[in-house]
Amino acid sequence: MVGWILKKILGSKNQREIRRMAPIVHQINELEKEFQSFSDDELRGLTASWKEDLAKLPTLEEQWKRLDEILPEAFAVVKNAARRLTERGHTFSVCDQPMKWEMVHFDVQLIGGIVLHRGKISEMATGEGKTLVATLPLYLNALTGRGAHLVTVNDYLARRDAEWMGQLYSFLGLTVGCIQHDQEPSVRRQQYACDITYGTNSEFGFDYLRDNGMATTREQQVQRGYNYAIVDEVDSILIDEARTPLIISGPATISTHQYDKWKPLVEQLVRKQTMLCNRVASEAKEVFDAGNLEEGGLLMFKVKLGQPRNKQLLRMMEDPEKRKAIDKAELSFYQETRKEELFALKEELFFTIDEKSQEADLSEQGRSFMNPDDPNAFVLPDLISEFTEIDLNQSLSDEEKEKQKVERQQLCDTQAERIHNISQLLRAYCLFEKDVQYVVEENKVVIVDEYTGRKMPGRRWSDGLHQAVEAKEAVQIDRETQTLATITIQNYFRLYQKLAGMTGTAETEANEFHDIYKLDVLVIPTNRPVARKDSNDRIYKTRREKYNAVINEIKECHAKTQPVLVGTVSVEASELLSRMLKREKIPHNVLNAKYHMQEAEIVARAGQAGTVTISTNMAGRGTDIKLGSGVADRGGLYVIGTERHESRRIDRQLRGRCARQGDPGASRFYVSFEDDLMRNFGAADRMTRIMERFGLEEGQELEHPWLNKSVETAQKRVEQRNYLIRKRTLDMDDVMNNQREVVYGYRNEVIDSEEPRPLIYEVIDEAVPAKVQEYLGTGKPGDDANYAGLLQWVNTTFPLGLNKERAQFETRDPEANAQFLIEKIKDAYQRKSSHEEPTAVKSLERYIILNAIDRLWQEHLYAMDALREGVYLRAYAQKDPLIEYKAEAYDMFVELMANIKNEVLHNLFRSTSNLQAFENFLATLPQFLLKEHAPAAGSAASQPIPQPQPAMAMAGGNGDGAGEMKLDLPVRRGGPKVGRNEPCPCGSGKKYKNCCGRVA
Repeated sequence: MVGWILKKILGSKNQREIRRMAPIVHQINELEKEFQSFSDDELRGLTASWKEDLAKLPTLEEQWKRLDEILPEAFAVVKNAARRLTERGHTFSVCDQPMKWEMVHFDVQLIGGIVLHRGKISEMATGEGKTLVATLPLYLNALTGRGAHLVTVNDYLARRDAEWMGQLYSFLGLTVGCIQHDQEPSVRRQQYACDITYGTNSEFGFDYLRDNGMATTREQQVQRGYNYAIVDEVDSILIDEARTPLIISGPATISTHQYDKWKPLVEQLVRKQTMLCNRVASEAKEVFDAGNLEEGGLLMFKVKLGQPRNKQLLRMMEDPEKRKAIDKAELSFYQETRKEELFALKEELFFTIDEKSQEADLSEQGRSFMNPDDPNAFVLPDLISEFTEIDLNQSLSDEEKEKQKVERQQLCDTQAERIHNISQLLRAYCLFEKDVQYVVEENKVVIVDEYTGRKMPGRRWSDGLHQAVEAKEAVQIDRETQTLATITIQNYFRLYQKLAGMTGTAETEANEFHDIYKLDVLVIPTNRPVARKDSNDRIYKTRREKYNAVINEIKECHAKTQPVLVGTVSVEASELLSRMLKREKIPHNVLNAKYHMQEAEIVARAGQAGTVTISTNMAGRGTDIKLGSGVADRGGLYVIGTERHESRRIDRQLRGRCARQGDPGASRFYVSFEDDLMRNFGAADRMTRIMERFGLEEGQELEHPWLNKSVETAQKRVEQRNYLIRKRTLDMDDVMNNQREVVYGYRNEVIDSEEPRPLIYEVIDEAVPAKVQEYLGTGKPGDDANYAGLLQWVNTTFPLGLNKERAQFETRDPEANAQFLIEKIKDAYQRKSSHEEPTAVKSLERYIILNAIDRLWQEHLYAMDALREGVYLRAYAQKDPLIEYKAEAYDMFVELMANIKNEVLHNLFRSTSNLQAFENFLATLPQFLLKEHAPAAGSAASQPIPQPQPAMAMAGGNGDGAGEMKLDLPVRRGGPKVGRNEPCPCGSGKKYKNCCGRVA
């Protein structure tokens, strides 16, 4: 009670923050009046002088302090420039459309700008001009010369805003760049070099991955640092899209998928399951009609396990008594004592579907249908036991043991691939619907963003799921991909020194913004009071009744020429409503993933009298809906939501499309018990009780504020679940992020180094002692020293030509041996590189290290993916998967760094800048042959013929090579080449191929 009274007197924390900024806003407005007397050149001169002053400050902290001091003047300059463009009626074109500048910053926009400059999230209602607000902090922070980025949700908005707001920046003497999807690296580099750069989150993230994980020279890198960024639609980017990391992938070297092979069988299996579920549902109907609710509920629960979207099941859920019986059966089966019964029930189906976790699982009956001849087709062999049996089998030779192990491993891989392919095909058929999760265009499957309703070309589901959907839709199945580089959205944006964001809906996720990004949310008051009327939700039993009610509502509004905006959650729903409206002969526009090209044009017209617009989620559309003449008198734009979204923010965004800048407007949501949200996360038993109490008839609706609360509770459950998914993704990626920083830091050090030779020597200094210790131990008594193994490693890695007498490893301790080898290797490498072009040697050395890093990092990413998937099983052993993941990831990373160094050593003497240089190097080495005399073509057949030797066989001899490198070189012919069918030059009278040529 006391808190409530204090809040009424002092205001909330948000209101107090806003009040503190009032003096700064007053100061900005006073300065702007002074600047009105300045000439254009004098106004631009302020930009140049501030840039000059800031360039003299050495640290970022000092620059930030100076920016805070000049904030009122800088904001006043931007506002004055906007006023000048407005007064002059400045015209220009944006995305090839003519436009006129008609904007000057309001006071609330100045407050929004201050909030953004301070690195917070500015929540401003739709239509409050967030695009213009961003010009203030972007201008101010661009003065440092370190670059300022504005991140939007799609390429169109990035280009539009860059061209539109660019008029203001150019007038003030700043440069503006824009990153687009299909730009060349050289163009991207120029765009990033500008003072202010616009682009999408995925383009910024992918450029980071390309720069750090794929570029091999500084010229190929396009970004220049992470100083300041404003994220537009910050909730959409930092929360909705943060569940899936950004991944750059390339085609896998081999493609082993069998989706096309298993597709016909899976199709048959899905048909058999559908028939089975329909038969069980018919039995249940008869049982229900006979009055046996308990048995009917059990049968329908079985249908729910096998086909949660079965039409008969959804129809029975409309009846309160049947719904209650099904819910009761479900609850009883999930008790600990009935686990075996539940398992037996699942085994009566071919497979089970879990909509919440998006999983499909084959039963024993389903497995035998897929592979009737082999009962173990879906059982992975126990490789550890089998390998142990092979090792203990004394009758097998080492080669046979190795051969059997390889065969067992291949069998295991084949089994795993089969199980994985079938599982993904089941998911594709049962959980992924065309025109909901994806659309098919130009013989390709294109993913639809569930939050914005936009297509995401170029994006693919991972782990073979995309290929499974391609097989289902009978389009071209692209080759499997492997991860080349990856980062989460969270970790990319945490690279920035200062981050800010703006959106119309962030307050509901304020805790997550603070926990993950350390961003506070400030709600900015609207310029004019909001006049929108939000009506209670109308709740129906079935989707059919709900859609009929929506159509009736649209007809009423259309009759009085009030514009209507209808929001749907999927392409399928928007097209269904479109068909229903066509039947009623109501003209309308449809905006979904299939018609996104006309997006801005359709949205801009949505406020005209009598217009009906159907749209999938309106998040981040970025175009104001201005009311046509006379529309305000008819109640303004009416927004109808045909379904509650999983996230409350998306619903608020849809509502926010009407009543901008004090315009009138109204909104209402229509909900049915068949909606996915209500089925999966709604308080089903409570809803059932309500239906029983009110005895709902066909087409009858429920409407009450308490019911709105029930729907919001379901949404909160989903939001909490999604937050935990994002948090888990981030916790896992934080481990990868630490590794990524080390690897990318090392990589950039190699790219930036003028002289890569010290880095090569550093690898030698670190890797050789580690290898010596591996073979010889620490030199303490009791350590088993493997001198032969060390000698073999040295002679197969470096062309030193050492033998036992020459090496004399036994006479030194491990440290001295390591020093002895390091000197020999460096001396040999010095001799090799002296025959190369000096400029080419640097590129070669850089390439040797980068190639080792890139190849092994990609293998490491693959191994980490496998670890991440499997580590959750350790929870069954009462172990924390995250702690286990961290421990194993650390060990794998230590191994990775050691492997990178060994790879560099391995390739050091196996690489050359050009063939001529390598031949020159070889020509300086003493030629060494195993036999004393080498026969030339035409010499006597009695002379011994040498056996072929490896290209880098090491000299043994008597060890008097004084450490010089000795290689087996190919024996050169002394005479002309002899054809296989010509007489043998030895004089035997036989053909050469049957005589000396037979063994040559």
